[in-house]
Amino acid sequence: MSGPELITLGCRLNIAESEAMHQQLGEADDLVIVNSCAVTAEAVRQTRQAIRRAARRRPDARIVVTGCAAQTDPAMFAAMPEVSQVIGNDRKDTIRTTLDAGAKVAVADIMTVRETAPHLVAAFADRVRGFVAVQNGCDHRCTFCVIPYGRGPSRSVPAGAVVDQVKALVDQGVQEVVLTGVDVTSYGPDLPGAPSLGSLVARILASVPELPRLRLSSLDGAELDDRLLGLITDEPRFMPHIHLSLQAGSDMILKRMKRRHTRAQAVDLAGRLRAARTDIAIGADIIAGFPTETEAQFQESIDIVAECGVVHGHVFPYSPRAATPAARMPQVDQAEIKSRAARLRAACANERSRWLGGLVGSMQHVLVETSGLAGHGASFAPVRFQRHHDAGQIIAARITGLEDGALLAHGAEHG
Repeated sequence: MSGPELITLGCRLNIAESEAMHQQLGEADDLVIVNSCAVTAEAVRQTRQAIRRAARRRPDARIVVTGCAAQTDPAMFAAMPEVSQVIGNDRKDTIRTTLDAGAKVAVADIMTVRETAPHLVAAFADRVRGFVAVQNGCDHRCTFCVIPYGRGPSRSVPAGAVVDQVKALVDQGVQEVVLTGVDVTSYGPDLPGAPSLGSLVARILASVPELPRLRLSSLDGAELDDRLLGLITDEPRFMPHIHLSLQAGSDMILKRMKRRHTRAQAVDLAGRLRAARTDIAIGADIIAGFPTETEAQFQESIDIVAECGVVHGHVFPYSPRAATPAARMPQVDQAEIKSRAARLRAACANERSRWLGGLVGSMQHVLVETSGLAGHGASFAPVRFQRHHDAGQIIAARITGLEDGALLAHGAEHG
């Protein structure tokens, strides 16, 4: 083994930060870092499970827990006999010195953090796709969400540092960059001149002309600026794949969630995007079984999947998070939550199957991933090749079929 083992749960920002920590830690072979997630109770359970599995597999290694679950409940992880140290999210950029200091728990008040370390912004995924964290933290207080207490206030990485990281990734052969963060669309107000996310995207595209493909992680439709919308619909190097933080299809539930958009606004945004760029694929986060949700309100979430054309659906069964307002609301029965999540996943799967079937016969530009036998198209449709291709190539492939949720490409040429 070369260097520490990183076990990463949760979001793309965690993936980026895990790679940055790996680069800091060098040859620490006796170390396992568990980068935790707190978005749901299930995510916390999976974190604890990952710690126990790591301890059984590597009994002589030091196990260190960081991430949002460690930040929000450090005492719980410190009490686990398998855990050597618990380190807060604000210490990820100095993890080497924090480890050396030796404190069992090194977790500070995340709400006092005002900057995102600009060197903690880049990571690889299979060495052909890179994540660049441009923002961290969140100033909003959705009633179901504990993440602001794990990540602190919203803060942005200066545009120059972001451009430098994108250039560095492209110089290393990365073909696709994904801009990520906790609340990416809130990028900029804390920086001099208050640049928008749209202005950052435009600067990246202009400053790094050799970057073939650019994507964004989950977006809050209430914060999309006109410049960004123009780039999404008109810029060919911006991939036609947008993931929206919808969360629900009922106006009453959205209000109780303290979201900042209405159902009509979400449907209108998805419709405008699809009309302006016919190849765009819409993804969405949706919660099933939010407190007080009636069957009729849940049906509005089912219906919005088709109305918005959600083909990349991320469904979360609601679970109460300590200290959040939603945890004090009247709860939906657990069995009903599970049933609704399954029905919502089925609705998303139906929309996805219809979309993928419609791509059969088309040409797709596919980024080949490390296996050499699979990749993703511009709209993030999964594609499998009949023969091996070099990882990192962008292949123009004729889609000839659909099997087990992936498009089949039985002939390809360089794109």
